[in-house]
Amino acid sequence: MEFRHLISFITIAEELHFGRAAQRLHLTQPSLSAQLQKLEKSLGVQLVARNSHEVRLTPAGREFELQARQIVAQLDRAAQAAKATAEGRAGSLNIGYNLPASRHVLPEALTRMTERHPDIVVSLWEKRTGPQLAGLADGSLDLALVYGHPSTADFRYRRLLHRVPLVAVVGRRHRWADRPGVPFAELQNQDCVLFAREQCPAMYDTILRSAAETRISLNVTHSADDPGATAHMVSVRPLVGFASLPRAISMGMGVPGSSSVAVKLFDPVPTLDLHAVWRADEPNPAVSLFLECIESAQIDDVRALSA
Repeated sequence: MEFRHLISFITIAEELHFGRAAQRLHLTQPSLSAQLQKLEKSLGVQLVARNSHEVRLTPAGREFELQARQIVAQLDRAAQAAKATAEGRAGSLNIGYNLPASRHVLPEALTRMTERHPDIVVSLWEKRTGPQLAGLADGSLDLALVYGHPSTADFRYRRLLHRVPLVAVVGRRHRWADRPGVPFAELQNQDCVLFAREQCPAMYDTILRSAAETRISLNVTHSADDPGATAHMVSVRPLVGFASLPRAISMGMGVPGSSSVAVKLFDPVPTLDLHAVWRADEPNPAVSLFLECIESAQIDDVRALSA
């Protein structure tokens, strides 16, 4: 069965006249009759009955017309959807993000994306930087909102206008718990808990770079791969962990009843930049549309601050 045979049959059903149907299709009557015969042969049923006075559909033909119209309509919708997706007017977009991005980037960008491109379905996945970059590499994510940026040529990136400070995380009984801030150099004599670098390379490197700037070496005695585990560990041992300030706030560190406290670090203040990262060969046009929404939101934020 060929698609053109369906079109020819539907045209015959509409005209109930081979001459007019052939004219609409820019075919000769013998060519149109041959197409109908091939269609009927492939189905094994007679669809059209005709004599010298009339052309009519058989009961099988009337039922087949309904189904054929649905097939043609579905193919047309598929073609329109494919065209819209190729042009970035429809389709799907999988975005990974971290906590600061969820607060400072996504709300306004998502609002603009919905207003400008309502037919693009956006799915959101909260992950740490390492898993997000892995998601970009395997194609499960189209865009990552992460700390820092990868150095590989496989990815492209754009720095976002938001800097995130890191804080020390200690238990309630730690001697730093009541201090408003601690010079980074005082970490020299502390046992630390740190995550694996692949979990968040930019944060890991920022912590070690700050140590190098103060000419100390961190004594990493324990490991934990997420802020929640870090908070648990420092609550029962005299350890110092690390977290972003937004994460510490979200976890209620320092509020009455919490078992851990966030302490500011200074000299230097370790900070991270947020970046949008995507594949260098990214085929999804919705990525550039979302980046435009982020950029326009940030421009408005800068104007509001300078007003």
